[in-house]
Amino acid sequence: MVIAVAAASERGSYGHDDQPFPHDPDCSAIWTMLVERDIDAFLARDWAMVEDDFIAEGFFGLHARFKPRPGDWIMAFPELPRYRDEWLRQANETANVAYAEPLRPAIFRATDLSVIDIVGERAVARKKFNGVIARVDGGSENLDWQTLYFCAQRDDAWKITSFVGYLRPLGEDNL
Repeated sequence: MVIAVAAASERGSYGHDDQPFPHDPDCSAIWTMLVERDIDAFLARDWAMVEDDFIAEGFFGLHARFKPRPGDWIMAFPELPRYRDEWLRQANETANVAYAEPLRPAIFRATDLSVIDIVGERAVARKKFNGVIARVDGGSENLDWQTLYFCAQRDDAWKITSFVGYLRPLGEDNL
């Protein structure tokens, strides 16, 4: 079992091309998939950029609805096309908002994927969002949730098999 944890100085402070696992090829690949490529695809509203990052057969996603009890979570994405549609809906919605700051660096600033647990060809990655992005209208977007991604290595590449998303933040010492 390998649990990789990025240095505290690197957590949630990613620059344009910075990443917290430069000397660990597996963690680096997972981070690139779940942070850099996901953000770039989301902002481009281009699902094709991330489509191959998933294992479609058997994929599912749970929506925790920001609730702490697993009994309150729902199977919102029983298959990949349903998740793709929601991802694109959110990307399009985001593209229609006027932000008061460049969006890509703001999302990177709010994103922390500094803990990845790898056992053989399986991994769990803990991606947290914690930040505020200013809008032109004087309001703001509050990013405050976390997602657990379950990944598998296939054909020398890491892929997403499932996730539990929209978990409420549980504090620095949890998840």
